[in-house]
Amino acid sequence: MLSKLLNDGAGGKPTAGQLLAVAAGVGVATALGYGVYRLLQYRAAQQPPSEWHRVGEVSDLWIYPIKSCGAVRVRQFQCSPIGPQVGFLRDRIFMVVKSADGKFITGRSHPTLVLVQPAFDAQYERMTLSAPGMMDIGVDVKKLLESSAPGSAEVWDQPVTAVDCGEEVARWLSRFLLSEDFGLRLVYYPLDRPTRPVREKNRIHRLLTARDSGALHDATSYMLVSEGSVADVNARLDKPVPALQFRANILVKGPSAFEEDDWKWIRIGDTVYRNVKPCTRCLFTNVDPETGVSSPEQEPLTTLRKYRLKPGLGQSPVVGMQMGIRTLGAIGLGDAVYVG
Repeated sequence: MLSKLLNDGAGGKPTAGQLLAVAAGVGVATALGYGVYRLLQYRAAQQPPSEWHRVGEVSDLWIYPIKSCGAVRVRQFQCSPIGPQVGFLRDRIFMVVKSADGKFITGRSHPTLVLVQPAFDAQYERMTLSAPGMMDIGVDVKKLLESSAPGSAEVWDQPVTAVDCGEEVARWLSRFLLSEDFGLRLVYYPLDRPTRPVREKNRIHRLLTARDSGALHDATSYMLVSEGSVADVNARLDKPVPALQFRANILVKGPSAFEEDDWKWIRIGDTVYRNVKPCTRCLFTNVDPETGVSSPEQEPLTTLRKYRLKPGLGQSPVVGMQMGIRTLGAIGLGDAVYVG
C-alpha cells in the first residue's frame, strides 16, 4: 500500500502531499507503538514477581494512632487498605486539629505532640492518653464510631471525613499543647478505605495511587526502614537517634544501609507491598520522641542533607520507603522479609 501511494504521483514520482501523508502515517504508527509499549510496561510494573529472595526479618512494629503523637509498639498487626491495625488501634486514624478551621497540626510546628502517648486496653477498643503533668484521659473508640455523626477536617488542604471526639479530650489537648482551655480538637477517621487523591507534590511518583493514601497519612499507609539505614545515619552523628525517630511502621533487620531504596516489591508473611515512593524527611525528623524537643543543631536532618538527597526531591533527604499494600494479610515480629 505504501509503494502504491508513493507511485501514484505524476510520472510515477510521489508528490509532496503524498510524502507528507506517509510521514504523518509513520509518525502516528510510531506514537501508537510507543503508547502500547508504555502501557504494557506500566502493567508489568503492577504485577508482583514470581521469584523472591530473603533479605532479613521484621525486628520492630509500630502503630501511631494519633498523627504526630506517640507510638504503640505491637508484636503483630493486620494490614488493612488504610494501614496497620489491631482492633480499633489503627495507624494515623486520629489527628489534632485547630478549632477555628479544622486544619491539622503536626510535630513540625508542635514538637511536644510526640509526648502525647496513646495506650489501648486488651480488647483494643478504648484508648487512654497520657502526657507529662496531665491526668490520663480515656477515649472510647468503639462507642465514638458507633454514636457520632461524621463531620470534616483537612489534611494538607485535602478534605477528609472526620468525627469529633468531644469537649473533654479537646480541652485536655488544648491545655497540654497550648496552655489554654480551648483551641484544639481531636478528630477520628471513621472509614475503612482511603478517600484522598495523590497530593500534587507527590504526582512525580508514578506508582503512587489514591488507594495508597491511607487514613490521615501524609502520603502512604505503610512505611519501612532498615536497622542498617538507621545505623549508617547514627555513625555520622555526635548524638545517635533511635529508630523510632524515623516513625516507620516496620523495622527490618538484615539489609545493608539504604538497600531498601532499590526494592520494588516486598513480601512479609502473606502480605505484599509495592515500593511507591522514597520516604522524604522534614523538620519533624529532628524531634526527639522521648523529650519532645527539636534538635538545636537540626540533626539528623542537617547530616542527611549532606549525603541522602535524591534528584527531583529538593532539600528533603531520604531515609526509608513508603509502600502501598497490594495483598492484604497480617505480619508479626520475626517474620521473614522477601523482595522481588
